[in-house]
Amino acid sequence: MSTTTTTNGLIEGAPIPIPPTVAQPYDRDKALDDIPAAGYALNTFYASQMVEAEAYIDENDPEKSRLYFASCYGLFQCIKSLMSFADKDILVALQRAKHGNNVASQYRKNGGSLTTRLASYVVSSLSTNVGPVKSMTPLERHAELIYAETLFEKAILGVMYSGDWLSLIKEVLNMRTTINIYRSLYKYITTVDGESPSGHDDTVDEHLRSGVYFGYGLSSLILSLLPSKVITIVEIFGYHGDRTEALDVLQRAGGWSKESEEPTVSAADEGIRRLLCDMMVLTFHTVLSSVTFDGIDITMADKIVRWSSHRYPNSVFLLWGQGRLLVVRSQPREALVYYKKAIAAQSQYPTLYAMSYWEMAIANLALWDVPESMASWRDLERESSWSKAIYTYGVAACLLQGSGPTDDAAALLEKVPGLLQKIAGKSIPLEKLVSRRARKFMKERRLVLPALEIGYIFLAITHAPREVLAKKMLPEIKSCLEGMKGRETLGGYHDDLCLSKFLEGVCLRYLAYPDVEAVLPSDSPSVEELTGMSEAECAKQAEAAFTTVFEHGPSIELDHHVVYHAHYEYGRFLSRHGQEDKARGQFELVLSGKHLEVGPSGKKGKYSLKDMLYVQTHAALEALGKRPL
Repeated sequence: MSTTTTTNGLIEGAPIPIPPTVAQPYDRDKALDDIPAAGYALNTFYASQMVEAEAYIDENDPEKSRLYFASCYGLFQCIKSLMSFADKDILVALQRAKHGNNVASQYRKNGGSLTTRLASYVVSSLSTNVGPVKSMTPLERHAELIYAETLFEKAILGVMYSGDWLSLIKEVLNMRTTINIYRSLYKYITTVDGESPSGHDDTVDEHLRSGVYFGYGLSSLILSLLPSKVITIVEIFGYHGDRTEALDVLQRAGGWSKESEEPTVSAADEGIRRLLCDMMVLTFHTVLSSVTFDGIDITMADKIVRWSSHRYPNSVFLLWGQGRLLVVRSQPREALVYYKKAIAAQSQYPTLYAMSYWEMAIANLALWDVPESMASWRDLERESSWSKAIYTYGVAACLLQGSGPTDDAAALLEKVPGLLQKIAGKSIPLEKLVSRRARKFMKERRLVLPALEIGYIFLAITHAPREVLAKKMLPEIKSCLEGMKGRETLGGYHDDLCLSKFLEGVCLRYLAYPDVEAVLPSDSPSVEELTGMSEAECAKQAEAAFTTVFEHGPSIELDHHVVYHAHYEYGRFLSRHGQEDKARGQFELVLSGKHLEVGPSGKKGKYSLKDMLYVQTHAALEALGKRPL
């Protein structure tokens, strides 16, 4: 590869980028001359040299008064706080976002009247008039973009820090302003491109383009993921999320397409925010595939990973992304190699380890290596503040699954209810579930298959290799069911039975019909070699297991959510079994809001993880008949 200096201050093909010289003193009218230097800092940060990136900005702009340096530095602090979830980090990031927002405000074109700005909250289409954007100078357009970016950061951080509904309402208004700005800038770009004979206006620089593509694409993608009830409200204000368009816009920054293995935008010609667009596309396909089906394209994720890994071989973010890609392909053992590389890639931001520890905990559950999973939960419990309740429960669940003393597990479970936290005044659903599980243990002194249950919730069963399902998980379930014989009169028996049969049904379903993205090694043994059953027999037993849940559901005392999740999984099973009409019926039952096969105690209030199940079921219903579930 020839050596080419890029507009981001990188040397394409060279392992170490050369720091661009920053003009001193600062000339406000030439603020855009800082873009190559800001690009260098951003790429250095992405390449796992976080301290060097921050030091470069500190050295050249100690007061963070330069437009692009203030924005870049604020982004670093935002990422740091999202990884740690520590109040002190969030507060620092919030202050930096506000500072960056204030700096951007100094460069913005004077806005319209107060009446026009207030009206834009009600009639959002006012913000898509391209006249005001056309009248801006290039610097003013960049300032408008950075104002939107920092306002978005401030909104997210504000909700995280305050944790109350009043803050949420305030930040929703900020989000509306952000979306309106992105829409105006995107409308401007599409308009001037449409007026250009070539279909591409070269007077719009790629740095502005990549930023607008990122902001417009991300906001549209977020809107497309909202539940239908929320979308109905959002559409009243003129907003809608088109997922296909959103992904297309994000991919446009790098020139990615389904038709080509390589991007059409080279490192030398890319905009400064191209890597943000690429990472967002990669994250959507490999992470959000856990809650949606529409638009998921693992092949596109693979293209981005392969191309980017040559440029950023030591990027903690990309190594983590490579691990996620392998997990989605049901290759957790191979994924663990990349998560360990991500941990070794940097020691400057220890909070970034949490991303890999979390994935390692789940990947080891997918391999049913419970002791190794427990080690990762312990790492999280010790070093991360995201969710102490979930981490502590994860350790306890592994201990109860046979990896340690029950007394130690009991001591940990007693702590769980006191570790719950709130975001925007609302409890976190997964934390509420593990708290209920902890209270159940304290009452009954037992939990059935606790590690496998969290494995189901975090898709470890979905991405488990077939030999693990057949040789480790199913025998564990069968042993549990054998141990329950003679305990029919004990309290909670039907809860334990239904959970065990539900997990059995899910494991058998993935033996009969592996996940659509799973890559099966050519030399892997067949289902019959692994289990002594054909795939058809596995499917028959899976159906019988789900049916058992429905039969005993009315006798459940506490774990009513198992029934609703069983209908969802049974619907997915039926869709792969060639019975789409019956599958649709199962999904519609879940979404009907009716009480299904539950007793009187299950008809009071919401069941665990209801909102998450609704999101997954809506996604499955929309994808039914379009792609395998």
